Amino acid sequence: MAYSKKKSNLKPIRSTPKTVTTSAVKNIAISYPPLESSKGIAFLSQNRQFQWTNTGNVIYPIIPAYAATLLQSRGIKVFWDDAIAQNLTFPQWLNRLKQNRPDLIAIETKTPVVKKHWQIIKQLKKESLKIKNWKLKIVLMGDHITALPKESIKKSPVDYVLVGGDYDFLLNKLIKLINSGKPPQNKIFQLSSNPSLDSLPIIDRKLTQWQLYAYNNTNYKYKPGSYIMSGRDCWWGKCTFCSWTTLFPGKCFRCFSVKHTIKEIENLVNNFGVKEIFDDSGTLPTGKWLNNFCQEIIKRGLNKKVTFGCNMRFGALTQKEYYLMKQAGFRFILYGLESANQKTLDFINKNEKTNHVIETLLMAKKARLEPHITLIIGFPNETLADAQNTLNLARKIFQENLADSLQATILIPYPGTPLFKYCQKNNLLLTQDWDKYDMRQPVIKSAIKPKQQIELVQNLFKGILTHKFLIKKIISIRSFSDIKHLSYYAFKYLQKLKDFS
Repeated sequence: MAYSKKKSNLKPIRSTPKTVTTSAVKNIAISYPPLESSKGIAFLSQNRQFQWTNTGNVIYPIIPAYAATLLQSRGIKVFWDDAIAQNLTFPQWLNRLKQNRPDLIAIETKTPVVKKHWQIIKQLKKESLKIKNWKLKIVLMGDHITALPKESIKKSPVDYVLVGGDYDFLLNKLIKLINSGKPPQNKIFQLSSNPSLDSLPIIDRKLTQWQLYAYNNTNYKYKPGSYIMSGRDCWWGKCTFCSWTTLFPGKCFRCFSVKHTIKEIENLVNNFGVKEIFDDSGTLPTGKWLNNFCQEIIKRGLNKKVTFGCNMRFGALTQKEYYLMKQAGFRFILYGLESANQKTLDFINKNEKTNHVIETLLMAKKARLEPHITLIIGFPNETLADAQNTLNLARKIFQENLADSLQATILIPYPGTPLFKYCQKNNLLLTQDWDKYDMRQPVIKSAIKPKQQIELVQNLFKGILTHKFLIKKIISIRSFSDIKHLSYYAFKYLQKLKDFS
């Protein structure tokens, strides 16, 4: 505090916030702390939800990567700190942070590991106090935080919690305010609008260490592979079980322009030699956007250099559109089937019809695409017979060679989702111990016993491995890439069976 030199009428002259440098954020770590469990390897899955798994897959975190790039472009030193992808132990990770001493650490958390992250935050704060002039700020972000922001403030010494899925814009705005000397007074920080995605820079893949995520991923047939995200998140965005609805409600769906998306792809292909790209949007944009995108890919000859994968909804496209996607270089199409029962699809507000399933898969196969289906066991309105119906449909799909791969999980009502609210209202929650919300065990009441649910998931995985399916897979081999991919996928598939043992 400065004072006037006159002895009379001595008054303090308050420094303006901009002159305060001790709290400025000049360097930031975007972190995924190491997590250890007897349940398996920590894994943020393709839908950005957390699992303990035996497969060891890694998924490139798109929005945090945009956050890192945006901050760096505005003069902030960014440290990409994914200890999970780098296989670091906790002591190794902690020592590295101590050496780098970031002013702020941003951590994306999920329901099954939020309690672990609270403990890590407490430890980080204690460690920072031992080091002179390390005034560490910590930020939490993610769907769990968006749903229950006050919880993490109460349970941990976190400095800010980010509400919403635009971590890139949120972090940038937060740091701007802090560095202007006008930090938010409320620890709960959110944006008042949805910024245009095209205002974001092309992701700096070197900064975000893209190679860590380029090989160990069953979504890739051709490697190295990487991810883009053409939209946030799903243009339907109303499925009651989906945690993305918390971060990106359907009414807020936004796309990058085709032009911006093409630039992202050209950067990956021309500068990094990427051979396969998966679009991590909840559902790939359709209609005019899809047509223009495919035409531009073909026009630029990118379809001869790279292969694409994406998420899609049943009944969303015509046969002509599937042919166009194939021509543009698409290979892998992921569909959320979830259940074979129409009453269940209606219950979760899927806005799909069961008769669209076979119809859509036939169209995709006719275009020589490779469909992947996801299934869920444990809906509160389903009986054992209903679940068996889903299993039977899955077997039929694979017997008739209408899909190439499968994913099955136990239903989890994540906080913030309409399903969670429904379960709360109807007293269906078995527990609110977030550690148990990891897709390894049922957490809601159901007509199907917990042990039966686990057995059904195992049977779904095992049920597709029929002689007919395996023979067709072997017959379909056309290249060494096919052999490598099939062998790699088979190995990961067998590891996946252990997740529910």
